[in-house]
Amino acid sequence: MTSDFDLAQILWHYMHMGHEMQPSDVILVLGSNDLRVAEQGADLFLRGLAPRIVFSGSVGRLTEGVFKKSEAECFAEVAIAKGVPAEAILIEPRSTNTGDNIAFSRELLASQGIDPQRLIIVQKPYMERRAYATFMNFWPGKDIRISSPPIAFADYPTPELPLKLIINILVGDVQRIRVYPAKGFQIPQDIPDDVWSAWEELVARGYTGHLVRD
Repeated sequence: MTSDFDLAQILWHYMHMGHEMQPSDVILVLGSNDLRVAEQGADLFLRGLAPRIVFSGSVGRLTEGVFKKSEAECFAEVAIAKGVPAEAILIEPRSTNTGDNIAFSRELLASQGIDPQRLIIVQKPYMERRAYATFMNFWPGKDIRISSPPIAFADYPTPELPLKLIINILVGDVQRIRVYPAKGFQIPQDIPDDVWSAWEELVARGYTGHLVRD
């Protein structure tokens, strides 16, 4: 029988977009409880891929009581510690979901006279495809490249993000790829048969903690 790990790895690979990075107008880093995302955003900035970096995120379910500041502020501190100059950073500390990330970051950039045509979006590895689908839906007409910490699935779990939680989130996010377009939240995307079969098996095995329920 195929292990839970191997089934989840099928979803993990599907959720990666495999985008090549290019010089962009802005790097937009989406907040979470995973500080490695902030490190990846900082690394891309330090490679000279954009002149500005935005950190976006309020306090979420996984960071409430863990972070003493908003996710955006905590991520900015990580970036500054890695050598990103404070004057290159914009902080958006209100958003609680990807739609908010887009709306509030767009508003913040507009207030600075910035209308980016090319953006690099930095997210957790298993949320790349959802971030892409959401941005293409709510901010069309832009050249969007998605990036995430370059970490293999086997090496990704941490005490704060254990494997079981990651698999539950993966299952929930693949479901959202299917159901969110009809709700107006994302652009439609194809889900290959092997991915959906793996998803169905993981649901049957009890990974239902992050499913959308009507």
